[in-house]
Amino acid sequence: MTKRRLVVGISGATGSIYATRLLERVREVPDVETHLVISPPGVLNIKYELQLDRQNVFDLADHVYNFRDVGSVLASGAFPTAGMLILPCSMRTLAAVAHGLSDNLITRAADVHLKERRRLVLAVRETPFNLAHLRNMTQITEMGGIIFPPLPAFYHHPKTIEEMVDHTVARLLALFDIDVGGPEWEGT
Repeated sequence: MTKRRLVVGISGATGSIYATRLLERVREVPDVETHLVISPPGVLNIKYELQLDRQNVFDLADHVYNFRDVGSVLASGAFPTAGMLILPCSMRTLAAVAHGLSDNLITRAADVHLKERRRLVLAVRETPFNLAHLRNMTQITEMGGIIFPPLPAFYHHPKTIEEMVDHTVARLLALFDIDVGGPEWEGT
């Protein structure tokens, strides 16, 4: 069976719970494999927010790449993927992608996804937004990327943080045609 490849970048913004939960949920989908890159600030946030070390998160992915390895397969358009998700996406990473600064593997892989017209989703996670942030988001959108701040929904009456995170993760994965189930809006 040929598996769909999903690239996951974790940058240094708050919200690492979304990324780890997404990796856990994708493991339930047999035809998808994950390709993970974590920035050094991403590792720090994972440790601070979740009390996990990098190996705990590496173990959730099928393939792991060094953040500095801009010569890896993820840096080439010849490596086909179903898309890429940067979750959480810091404003620094957003700016680098918006301006084509491929100075690490996360930003290089994102640039490849844009140039190859593949799905790229940035889950921006810092607020409030200033004008530079908004312009960078507009630039990404104009290039074909999707800006998806992981904002919780309440129509499904979540009782826990985990339920809110799972709903957001399911919506993010749906953008890549990966179904992990979850509540759906059924109207009033």
